[in-house]
Amino acid sequence: MNWWCAAQGRPWDWTWQPYPGVWLFVLLVLAGWIVANARWGTDPIAREAQGLGRRHIALFLSGVLTLWVAADWPVGALGAGYLVSVHTVQYLLFALITPPLLIAGTPQSVLRRVLGSRSVWAAARVLTRPLPAFVVFNVVMLGTHLPVVVDTLGATQLGSFVRDMAWLGSGIVFWWPVLAPLPELGSLSYPARILYLVLNVFIPTVPASFLTFSDYPIYALYELAPRVGGISATTDQQIAGLTMKIVGGMIIFVTASVLFFKWHHREGDADSGALAIPATTPRL
Repeated sequence: MNWWCAAQGRPWDWTWQPYPGVWLFVLLVLAGWIVANARWGTDPIAREAQGLGRRHIALFLSGVLTLWVAADWPVGALGAGYLVSVHTVQYLLFALITPPLLIAGTPQSVLRRVLGSRSVWAAARVLTRPLPAFVVFNVVMLGTHLPVVVDTLGATQLGSFVRDMAWLGSGIVFWWPVLAPLPELGSLSYPARILYLVLNVFIPTVPASFLTFSDYPIYALYELAPRVGGISATTDQQIAGLTMKIVGGMIIFVTASVLFFKWHHREGDADSGALAIPATTPRL
């Protein structure tokens, strides 16, 4: 029984395969969130209502769904040992789509309790600053796309699990300065958040370029894998590079655009408030 998706070396035939480890992990994430909200969903000393709402539920469930899709059959199996293009889709789901949904779907009161211990809080204060978050995210991204790392981790279930969790963890660290869910851990201005996102576009260009413009497959794992749908290893690799560059860049730039319009709207409201000075009746 395979508990996590990893390279199998068998021809791909679209026969469904169960991965109990993936189901257990997803259920643990969901159950942990439900229990945490039942215990800590409201904070009596909070300055505003921070309990569980429909928005939290929708966002967190969306995050759990994308996590499940990324890890389970068929995406997880195809990405683990057949197509590097699907492997790239996995990376985008784990690192760029799932984390902000999980963060935004968790109430502040629950986040404070999860980070409640002194050591965890101290680590969070360091890792969620823009520079450490930038370094952690990009080091994990570059490291997990090195040929020796891809070929080594993808060959075993434990290695695949470690890689997937590294993507998820670095994604949470990456998105934290953008979402700033807890003001006491720091909050960037809108221009600073936009700059932070834009700077994170350039480094992923390095692996994307290697994948797109290399004349030969750079990963032995995917070069030697049974072909799926007649796609050659080189074509598959080029699709992977374009996916990382275009789709990953779109996610970043769409988020930056949303932040820009929020900033513009906020500045507009501030200007309107400054101009709305109540008139006073002069005394005669």
